[in-house]
Amino acid sequence: MSAPVPPLPSPPSEAVADGRSEQTVSGPGHRLRLTLLMAGACLPILGAVLIAPVLPQMHDHFADVPGVDALVPMALTIPALSLALLAPFAGVLVDRLGRKRLLIVSTVLYAILGTAPLWLDSLGAIVAGRALVGVAEAAIMTCCTTLIGDYYSGRQRDRYLAMQTMCASISATAFFVLGGAAGSAGWRAPFWAYGVSLLLAPAMAAFLSQPRSADRANEPAPTAAEPMAKRPFPWRLLAGTCALTLFGAILFYTVQVEMAFLLNDMGVSNSGLIGLTTASSSAAVVIGAVVFAKTGRSPQAWLPTAFGLCALGFAVIWLAPNPVVLTIGAVINCLGSGIMLPSLLTLAMSKLRYADRGRGTGLWTGSFFLGQFICPLVVLALTSAVGTLANALGVLALAGAVATAALGLTARRRRTAAPAPIQQTAG
Repeated sequence: MSAPVPPLPSPPSEAVADGRSEQTVSGPGHRLRLTLLMAGACLPILGAVLIAPVLPQMHDHFADVPGVDALVPMALTIPALSLALLAPFAGVLVDRLGRKRLLIVSTVLYAILGTAPLWLDSLGAIVAGRALVGVAEAAIMTCCTTLIGDYYSGRQRDRYLAMQTMCASISATAFFVLGGAAGSAGWRAPFWAYGVSLLLAPAMAAFLSQPRSADRANEPAPTAAEPMAKRPFPWRLLAGTCALTLFGAILFYTVQVEMAFLLNDMGVSNSGLIGLTTASSSAAVVIGAVVFAKTGRSPQAWLPTAFGLCALGFAVIWLAPNPVVLTIGAVINCLGSGIMLPSLLTLAMSKLRYADRGRGTGLWTGSFFLGQFICPLVVLALTSAVGTLANALGVLALAGAVATAALGLTARRRRTAAPAPIQQTAG
């Protein structure tokens, strides 16, 4: 039986700076609930980076398998593709079956599928199992993000969505180190880490409450002429945000994926130095998320700045004469990414009512991870077109600058066209 954690609402008349009402939730139960949601949101990150350090060992183990050169890297990347393609469908299940039930089932399946390579001897079966891991990840990520949107509102929700970005960035570094350390015991050893989700599932069952639409009293209610059951899904409202998220994910992951190659082109081959620069850029993502969470600006106001920093970082990398300047450019880019990701997520959340939140979150999550998957393909195509990897990032700098200008103009028009506040009567 679950233990509901009742919210402690502030007075209904309280409003935050950007006009959105907020009901502040606090207390020990709230902290436990938030910890479980953050831990659950980190599980897909574990799947993305944990086995990266042992891929060479896997390749050696399956060296006689036809197609090993493609299948071993696919074992790392295919969960992201599954997540990208299936997150929107997971969102439909979230809205129909309920957030909590799907989250618990998916967390258990994640442990079973994630540890399957411990006893599988077929590389093809391992890759297929990894694809199914991505299915579980799609449900977990969508459920955790949706529940944050259900439980919290206003600036508090914005802060916790930014915290999700921070936790993901920190956990990526931690899981990479964990995978490398466990890999010293053999390429199968890191897969034991997937079993941690078996500890999370019972805690989620016990301490996460099933939210209801009535719990979000501060959300705009449908009109009498547009009942909730018949109200269409807000496709048009989300389309632009999801498209921008797809582009933003490409900007974000380019530095993560290509940093080692950029340094190698400058003659840097020391893995320790490459690891240090990667850690510096990861820290910048966390700092950017903290900046977003600590300030009172709305997501719309942050987006031009975020995309502008990404574009500036790419420009610095493109023109960098040495590895030090290149690293500075990477840090600038990732600082912008740390602001951009929670801005886009909170912007998407602000467009969704309770009944739509699962599907909307699934669409946003799918857009983000699709951008992650196609990022290397986009960079490869640009490199082929313009000759060098550095020049490809120059093209992305130009694309980011165009997006920054467009977002800046949109924000300016919104401020100019904003009508004076209208006093509404109760009821």
